[in-house]
Amino acid sequence: MRILVINKFLYPKGGSETYMFNLSQYLEDQGHEIEYFGMEDDKNIVSNRLNKHVKNVSFKGSALTKVTYPFKCIYSFEARRKLRTVLQSFKPDIVHINNYNFQITPSILYEIKKHNVPVVQTLHDPQLVCPYHRLYNYQKNEICEKCKGGKFYHCIKEKCIDNSFAKSFIGTLESYLYRTLGTYNLIDYYISPSRFLKNKLFEMGLTLDQNKIIVLHNFIDKISDAKALTKKNYVIYFGRLSSEKGIEVLVRAIKQLPDIPFLIVGQGDVDIRWEDLRNAEYVGFKTGDELNTLISQALASVCPSEWYENCPMSILESQMLGTPVIGADNGGIPELIEHEKDGLLFEPGNAEDLAGKIRSLYENRELLEQYTVNCLEKMKKFTIESYYIELMKIYDQAIKKHERVG
Repeated sequence: MRILVINKFLYPKGGSETYMFNLSQYLEDQGHEIEYFGMEDDKNIVSNRLNKHVKNVSFKGSALTKVTYPFKCIYSFEARRKLRTVLQSFKPDIVHINNYNFQITPSILYEIKKHNVPVVQTLHDPQLVCPYHRLYNYQKNEICEKCKGGKFYHCIKEKCIDNSFAKSFIGTLESYLYRTLGTYNLIDYYISPSRFLKNKLFEMGLTLDQNKIIVLHNFIDKISDAKALTKKNYVIYFGRLSSEKGIEVLVRAIKQLPDIPFLIVGQGDVDIRWEDLRNAEYVGFKTGDELNTLISQALASVCPSEWYENCPMSILESQMLGTPVIGADNGGIPELIEHEKDGLLFEPGNAEDLAGKIRSLYENRELLEQYTVNCLEKMKKFTIESYYIELMKIYDQAIKKHERVG
């Protein structure tokens, strides 16, 4: 099968790119032919046979002052034109879209439709119902659902996007335009990595056929051997250091647990003096085998997010390495943690509850060992092999749908 993968960034940047590259590599290993379409960038590690991509468009900085820039962020004639040549050259059996708004733009959906190619999109965020794609107000550090029912003007009122009126105006205009045109109906099927996200989209007033959104949790690429695990005496947090990730709550919990060692891994914009916390060691940003070793050796990991997580890879990565997770009871997190079986859930934003859950697990090593075994057993359901089987069913549905309509 020839599969055209579309994403704004074609280099390792975040969770959606990690998902895209891992999945695409596996698809190639299974004999499928993969090409990519995205933005031009010196950091790109994949391309297409024509090396045709959209000029790099940044949604930051002074470019917003240019007269034509806002229009390019909403509808890109360049993206349609270049994608047309890629479609004609590669002749894909299906197109798989990831993130594309503001740079490639939904204009490409009309070109794909024109060529009658089936299209599937993986939803990495609530972009379909939120101009900022986050359902979170960074100025107030709180979950925001004011755009419910298509009332996207709240994005402008709150200056949701980077506290910028111009960016928020562009995001609002884009949301109104494509909702009014029904553009997102052009996508045959959506893959939602969590039941929560699918339910939240319709709760927010999404006007799509519910059967178009199929829940399929993210995958992991390996499972540790319980007998080979060597645990050390610490609890780990790894990920972005930002307010929506619950870092302040974690710090308050750490202060209540002076006898429990913590390891903090990551980087971000939260200004915290980790050296003032005698029981917390900050080691900065880590990746690859080094990060996996730190995770696998931890007694437990913490996911204290205060915003709506979708299907956080940090939880799956922790569990596949035999490390139980103590997570906030919100968003898609409860779908990945079975409370009091392979991890614990706590009340979001409640540092006292988090500290209590950490202590209860830290002081019961027999329970920790059982949770570790349960994590590894559960991860057998999240293998990339299982994901591939379900993905092929979705691809097949989309292709047959187009065959029926000619």
